[in-house]
Amino acid sequence: MRLSAGIVFALAPLRWAVIALCVVLCYFVIVVPLEFEAQVGLSIAFWLLAIFMRRQRSHIATLVMMALSMIVSSRYMFWRLTETTHWERPFDALCGIILVSAECYTFLVLMLGYFQTAWPLRRKPVPLPSDRNAWPTIDVFIPTYNEPLAVVKPTVYAAIALDYPADKLRIHVLDDGRRPEFKAFCEQVGVNWTIRSHNRHAKAGNINEALKITDGEYLAIFDCDHIPTRSFLQITLGWFLRDHKLAMLQMPHHFFSADPFEKNLGTFRKVPNEGELFYGLVQDGNDLWNATFFCGSCAVLRRAPVMEIGGIAIETVTEDAHTALKLHRRGYSTAYLAIAQAAGLATESLSGHIGQRIRWARGMTQIFRTDNPLTGKGLNLGQRLCYLNAMLHFLYGIPRLVFLTAPLTYLFFGAHVIQASAWLIAAYALPHMFHANITNSRMQNKFRHSFWAEVYESVLASYITAPTLMALINPKLGKFNVTAKGGRIEEGYFDWHISRPYLILLALNLAGFAVGATHLFIAGRQDSGTTLMNLAWTSYNMMILGASVAAASEVRQVRDNHRVMMTIRAMLRFANGRTLACETIDYSEGGVAIRIPPGITIPLHEEVHVSLFRGDEEFVFPAVIVFSQSERVGVRFTTLTPQQELDFVQSTFSRADAWTDWAKDRKPDTPLRGLWHVLRVGMGGMVQLFGHIWTDVSKIGRRTSRASDKSKLDTGSSR
Repeated sequence: MRLSAGIVFALAPLRWAVIALCVVLCYFVIVVPLEFEAQVGLSIAFWLLAIFMRRQRSHIATLVMMALSMIVSSRYMFWRLTETTHWERPFDALCGIILVSAECYTFLVLMLGYFQTAWPLRRKPVPLPSDRNAWPTIDVFIPTYNEPLAVVKPTVYAAIALDYPADKLRIHVLDDGRRPEFKAFCEQVGVNWTIRSHNRHAKAGNINEALKITDGEYLAIFDCDHIPTRSFLQITLGWFLRDHKLAMLQMPHHFFSADPFEKNLGTFRKVPNEGELFYGLVQDGNDLWNATFFCGSCAVLRRAPVMEIGGIAIETVTEDAHTALKLHRRGYSTAYLAIAQAAGLATESLSGHIGQRIRWARGMTQIFRTDNPLTGKGLNLGQRLCYLNAMLHFLYGIPRLVFLTAPLTYLFFGAHVIQASAWLIAAYALPHMFHANITNSRMQNKFRHSFWAEVYESVLASYITAPTLMALINPKLGKFNVTAKGGRIEEGYFDWHISRPYLILLALNLAGFAVGATHLFIAGRQDSGTTLMNLAWTSYNMMILGASVAAASEVRQVRDNHRVMMTIRAMLRFANGRTLACETIDYSEGGVAIRIPPGITIPLHEEVHVSLFRGDEEFVFPAVIVFSQSERVGVRFTTLTPQQELDFVQSTFSRADAWTDWAKDRKPDTPLRGLWHVLRVGMGGMVQLFGHIWTDVSKIGRRTSRASDKSKLDTGSSR
């Protein structure tokens, strides 16, 4: 042992010397200017090394790719700031400063993102003691305001079904709507209906009032549409008993319904949704730095630290993240388990989705202004940088708009915003973009497919820009808005209002492309390289904006109950006593689709009993056949008792393994596959747009024609 310690001690100076040498080498690689040919040669060498590392499976290879990307991007930014910012015309200087500022922002976010996700902790659950008497007491809070009872019921039933001692578990429906039907339901199923006389501070105030009248050692919070699995508490609470400084443990927000992007673009369960990167990678990376954010739902908190900071934060509209920041400032730790143990409903419409993101963006900007993580006491460097990146992320509105319009300054006005030849720009910029994309594809593979971030940001950019700027100026502006869940879309339509900003951007880019192509092929502009570069940039922007337009084409959604694909052992029992062993294809709160053996025919409208199995437990439900074809039938439940409704939730939504294999059939990401997918969606979006224009113009024409005919008839009658 002494010899080993001596060796380690002797090697410590050598290790620091190697690190210092690497830093010096990186510095010179970044700052040394190169001619075009030498820059191309260096780029090829780095590209080959990155491709080689991409084929390796170790995490060290990922870190090497990250280091290469940081060096190449730093070299690009150093070159941009020192060699390309000497403008001759004021207009060129104005546009150039705006563009390089946007690039500095994206570079900073890229570097912070690498730091934040360099080594995800991948924490595992800690079991609770075998003696159940040693388990702590816990209050389960289910806040609700204006959501229908049908949305809240499954969450309450799942909370009742939690595998936890009944004498240590208390369930509270925090009803800020103070609705009689909620009171009756809570009394019927035996949970607490908790109300207050006012609605101050929205959800945070609702929880804080409940804290005053409860006394559990811990509290679990679920949004009213987030249905927990029966194992939720057993998986989460063990860490609190091991780490007595642990104040909050967050679980992922998983959604069993498609969000507007997934629904309107047809990517549900094929492409990771917008939130999967945060819950799949970012939170796991935060956990390494003890910087896990509280996300308002699917989390367990220790009561004492929460009371110590004065309850859930009420100063901003993102009360959850602000609460975590306050806990971290007091020296408490937080944790993250990347295991889906609850699932809920995504927003139904694009307008609702945008409204939710506006609140998040405004709230994080409010925190940045009022409780900046870079200042104040209590945070370590890692925590400060993780919080900083989260807050800077929501300032992407202006940079995204800049990138979507930057090439137009040259195509329309001939502005040279980058003072360098097109080929030299390509020699520096393309390696920067290549390494950033290939490295992020490697790191984010399961959680964000290549080029989809640009689509999400382009849809939201125009809408979050003003709220974030206003929050920077006056953080007290704005109010909390509740995200609607459980709605329907009776007829498909194109949302002309919500899509207006990116329709304008798409029209500008189409016009810019036409002007540039005219200059290149008809007028014969001399700087053809610069024109080609800006045409390529504009083409990329049109692809992204086309996909953004497609997201505004709302698909019809008439189901009140969303279907969940899952195979569960089942049995049909007929009136004559015959039984048929089978399995489910999917289920919803209203019924089940069942796969039956070939050669069997079941008539429509036949009454049956459906058995669903969870291990050795059997749950039986009365139903009627409403759909029947070869090897598949659909059954709709008839009237269920409250106990049967509880049994159904136990056998489906609250199964411990309900969401573990959700993305097992998803194809892995590659940059080329991601680019091709976004291109197809973008082209499809533009085709849809022209189709919607034709349809709406035709409707207007028919209405005008009918109005004209009616006018003629009225005129004739009067005569």
